[in-house]
Amino acid sequence: MLHKIVIDAAVPYIKGVFEPYFQQVEYVPGAAIDADMARDADALVIRTRTKCNAALLEGSAVKVIATATIGLDHIDTDWCKEHGIAAFNAPGCNADGVMEYVFAALNVFARKMPLEGATLGVIGVGQVGHRVADMGRKRGFRVLENDPPLQAAGTSRQLVDLDTLLRESDIVTIHIPLWAENRDFANAAFFEKMKPGAIFINASRGGIVDEAALLAHRDKLSALAIDVWKGEPNINPALLAAADIATPHIAGYTIVGKINGTVASVRNVARTLGIKELENFSIQHSYKPYNIEGYDILADDAALRADPSAFESLRNHYNLRG
Repeated sequence: MLHKIVIDAAVPYIKGVFEPYFQQVEYVPGAAIDADMARDADALVIRTRTKCNAALLEGSAVKVIATATIGLDHIDTDWCKEHGIAAFNAPGCNADGVMEYVFAALNVFARKMPLEGATLGVIGVGQVGHRVADMGRKRGFRVLENDPPLQAAGTSRQLVDLDTLLRESDIVTIHIPLWAENRDFANAAFFEKMKPGAIFINASRGGIVDEAALLAHRDKLSALAIDVWKGEPNINPALLAAADIATPHIAGYTIVGKINGTVASVRNVARTLGIKELENFSIQHSYKPYNIEGYDILADDAALRADPSAFESLRNHYNLRG
């Protein structure tokens, strides 16, 4: 039997799964997982609120970290690799949920402005972005896609350069990971190049957007939907006031998305530590991956505006869509 696993208490559908295989299973709020907890742990199952770096992991027994999220920017993967710690994310786990969010926001905006035949610009066409682009075409949008890494790797998708996308798009939505080199990717030059009267949506990572630059160009934009913020959970009140739709980083929070993230995390831990019984772990369900028309995005907006200081609580106790 393995010694210990520490799990973010907000990871759903996981209680009871690892208990037969570890002497200790600890469920802890993600931000509270610290070096003392990690010191004698074989594995960590986390979300974005646990920063996995030398400060947390130096001298620990951790062999594997599994995050039940798409992103890996909260894990120092280079440090982990150098110290023999396997680190896994859950690619695409909540992609349908984020796509649902984008089009629920556009449904709201369509009540106030004509969007029929509009051009939808999708920046980043990986797991999330390609779903957004494909759904956009199904809904009658002209779709422009930009993804330099994908273009360099070779793809059959028809891609355009960023300047063309910004100049021609009536809607711009970002779906790229947060890397050191693309912090503040959407900066003053980015917003200056956008089409006047365009809609801007960010449901990727807060660090992607230079919030001061966005606010400086707010009058140029017809509508703004923001789900991710710099400094979470302490969000920028000026940006909250400026956004037409503002939500507490819950774009991907569907039941199916959470199930996918948990399944991937369990499998990654099991395959790394040799828990054969869990290597093909699954959770049976009958939920649909998304429900655009049934998602009341304005209820999430109202909850955040009612008490911005409750940002983290709104995330952790979110009534998953599904």
